[in-house]
Amino acid sequence: MSNNVKEMEKGSISVQMENIFPLIKKWLYSEKDIFVRELVTNGLDAINKFRHLVLCGEAKVNEGEEYAINVKIDRDNKQITFSDNGIGMTAEEVKKYINEIAFSGASDFLGKYKNNDEQSQIIGHFGLGFYSSFMVSSKVEINTLSWQENSSPVLWSCDGSPDYELGEGMRTERGTDVVLTVLDEEKDFLDEFRLSHILETYCSFMPVPIFLNGKRINEKKPLWLERPADLKDQDYIDFYRYLYPYEEDPIFWIHLNVEFPVRAKGVLYFPKLRHELDPAKGKIKFYYNQVYVSDNLKDLIPNFLINLRGVIDCPDMPLNVSRSYLQQDSTMTKLSSHITRKVADELTGLFKSEREKYEKFWDDISPFIKVGMMENDKFFDAMKDALIFKTSSGKYITLEECKKPEKDCKIYYATDAEDQSSYVQMFKEQGSEILILDSWLDTHFIQVLEMKNPEMKFARVDSEVLDGAVDKDGESGIVDPATNKTFSETMTGYFKEIIDIPGVEIKLEFFKSSDMPAMIILNENMRRLQEMTSMMQRKAPEALSAHTVVINGNSSVIRNLKKMMDMLQPPNEDMKLIVWQIYDLALLAQKSMPALRLQTYVDNSRIMLEKFAAAKTGA
Repeated sequence: MSNNVKEMEKGSISVQMENIFPLIKKWLYSEKDIFVRELVTNGLDAINKFRHLVLCGEAKVNEGEEYAINVKIDRDNKQITFSDNGIGMTAEEVKKYINEIAFSGASDFLGKYKNNDEQSQIIGHFGLGFYSSFMVSSKVEINTLSWQENSSPVLWSCDGSPDYELGEGMRTERGTDVVLTVLDEEKDFLDEFRLSHILETYCSFMPVPIFLNGKRINEKKPLWLERPADLKDQDYIDFYRYLYPYEEDPIFWIHLNVEFPVRAKGVLYFPKLRHELDPAKGKIKFYYNQVYVSDNLKDLIPNFLINLRGVIDCPDMPLNVSRSYLQQDSTMTKLSSHITRKVADELTGLFKSEREKYEKFWDDISPFIKVGMMENDKFFDAMKDALIFKTSSGKYITLEECKKPEKDCKIYYATDAEDQSSYVQMFKEQGSEILILDSWLDTHFIQVLEMKNPEMKFARVDSEVLDGAVDKDGESGIVDPATNKTFSETMTGYFKEIIDIPGVEIKLEFFKSSDMPAMIILNENMRRLQEMTSMMQRKAPEALSAHTVVINGNSSVIRNLKKMMDMLQPPNEDMKLIVWQIYDLALLAQKSMPALRLQTYVDNSRIMLEKFAAAKTGA
C-alpha cells in the first residue's frame, strides 16, 4: 500500500518510555486475540462518533448507506484488514490519537457530546487499544479519510518500532482501514475459521453489522436489551441455547435492568446443577456496551451466584486498560449487592405468586439459595420466608411450617430416605412428617438455621428414639425375683457383656412395634462433627464410631432370648450368636456395617442356618 505514497513524513511516536511495544506484547494484554476485539470496537467507536454528528446535524449520511465493519483476510499477502465507514481521521487527528497515545480520542469526543443519549456510547479508545495489533503484526498501516469536507486521505505506517511514516492515503470514502501484516509465527490468525470464532466470541452482539470475507458474523440480537414484556419463554430458552449450546435448558431466569448505582442490563439463568456448586464453572458473560469482555469477573458476582449462566452488560464497568479485569471500585460492590437483592426479589416473588412452579424448581435452585443464605445475611433475611423443605410425603413446607408450638422445637430429617428407611417408617407409623435433607451442604445449612433460630433444633431420624414410638407403660420397672433385676437391667447387661466394643452403648426401650429387635442411634452433634471433619479433609466419612444400640423390649426375638437366658445357665454359644445377629441386623438397617464386620456377619449367618436346618431335620 505504501508504495503509492509520496513524500512520507517521518517521526517518532510520543510516549513516556523508550518503547511501548514490548510492554503491550508481554504485559498489557493477556491474550493475543484481544487485538481483534480492540480493532473492531475502534471501528464501532468511529461509527458511533459519526452517528453523533449526524444526530447533531453537523454531518450527513449518504443515501442508502449502512454502517458496517468489514474484516478481510488476504492469505497471499499475509494481511488482515479491518474497515469501517465511521468518522475517519485527518492527518492532525492521526498524529494526536495514534502517535501521541497518552491522549484518548474517545475522551475528547465525549467531552464535547456528553449530553446525548446512551445509544451514542463511545466504546473504544482509539489509542492504546489500537496498539494491541502489534502483538501479531510485523507492520500496521492505517488508511483513513475524515468526514470533514475537502479532507485528504491519510496513510500511517509503522513496523513495531517507535518510528512511523505519515503521508497521503488512497481511501476515497469516509472511514478507516487498518491493515495488519501478520507475523510468520502468528499466521494461524489468517485462518478464516479461527478468526470467525474470535469475532463471534467478542463481537456477536455489537450494534452494527460485522462481516468476515463478506459473511455476517453478528446476526443474533442482544436479548438483554429487549423489554421483558415483549419476550416469550422460548425466546429466553433459544438465547440460552445460543450462549451454551451443549448444556441442558435452564430452569429459571431473571431479566436485569439496573439504573442505579451504575447502569447494567442482563439475563441471568439458573442451570440444572443437581446439588453441585463449583466456582470454577462460573460462566456469566460480561459485556461492556455489547462488547464481550470476560466470563471471569468474579468481583461483580457473589460466590454463591457464580454458577449462574447468562449475560451482564455494564457500560459503567471500571475495567483496566486491557478490559480483561474488573478494577476495585465501590460502585461495583453496590452493583453486586443490587444483583443479589434482585435475585432474591425475583425468587420470593415467584414463591408468593406461583408456589407450585417454585416447588417444581426447588431441587435445582436450592444449592444457590442455601449457599447464599449461609454466606450473605441480607440474602438470608430476604429468602427465609421462601425457604422450603421436601418432606417424606413428597410435599414442600416452609421453615415456619416446620416449627412446632413447643418451646423446644425439634425437627427430624433424613439424609437418605432409602438408606434410613426403617427409621423413616417408624416416623410414618407415628404419623410424623420428616424432612428430606439429602444435599451435601445440608449439614452446614441446618447449623446456620439453628444459629439464626435458637429455639429450633434439627435431629436426624437415627439420632434418637421417637417418643411416640415408645410404650411408656412397658415392663422396664418390673423386678425379677430370681435375679433381683429388672427386665431392662438384665437384657442391657447381657448385651454389654457380649458386645464389648469401645464407644458402643446399650439401652432398652419398649417400642410400640414389635418388628424391630434393635436399632442403632447416633449422637447428632458427634455425627455432624465427624461429617464436617471428613469433608474438610476431603475424604470419605469414617465407619460408624460411637453409637447406641437400643434393644426393643417388645420384640418377640428379645423376649425369647430372655426365656433362653432363664432356661440355660450359664448362657451358651447359640445365645451369644443371636445377640451378635441382632446387633448386625441393626447395623445393616442403619447401612453402617463396617467392612471388617461383614465377613463375621456372613459366617454367623451361615452357622445359624446350619443349626436351624439341623434342628428341623434332627441331624
